[in-house]
Amino acid sequence: MNIPANFQPIERLRTSPFLERVGPLYFEWRGKKLVLGLRIDASHANARGTAHGGLLLTLGDVALGYQMALSQDPPIRATTISMSADFIGGASVGDWLEAHVDGHQVGSRMAFANAYLMVGEKQVARVSGVFLRHPEARAEATISARTE
Repeated sequence: MNIPANFQPIERLRTSPFLERVGPLYFEWRGKKLVLGLRIDASHANARGTAHGGLLLTLGDVALGYQMALSQDPPIRATTISMSADFIGGASVGDWLEAHVDGHQVGSRMAFANAYLMVGEKQVARVSGVFLRHPEARAEATISARTE
C-alpha cells in the first residue's frame, strides 16, 4: 500500500478498536494542524465503488475530535453531539483521502470545528461538528508523536 511520505500510523497518536477496523488510518502534523489520511480500498467502498458516506463522516469526526483534543494542553476529551456534512465529490478505490481541519474553537463547555475531505486538490466533503467538552477529564493520547 502506497502511503505518502511523513504520514505515520494512527496507533502512534491514538486509536480504538473501531478505528482499527475502519483503517488503516494515518496522520501527519502540518505545523499545529493535524491531517488524517486513508488509502481507500474495496472494504471502504459502496456498491458504486466509491468511499461510503459513513466512512467519510467517520474520518471527518475523528479528524475534528483529535484536532480539538490535541490542540489543548493537556489534551481534552469531548463527545460529538452534532455533525453535518455536504458531500460534493467522491473518492474511488485506490484514492488517497485526507481530512484537513480548517478551523476550530474550544470553549469551556462546547467546541466547534470544520474539516474538508480532499483527494489531491479535489474537495470530496465538508464536515462540521459540535462537541460537548468534558473539562475535568483528560484525553489519553501519546503526545510524543506530535511534532510542531
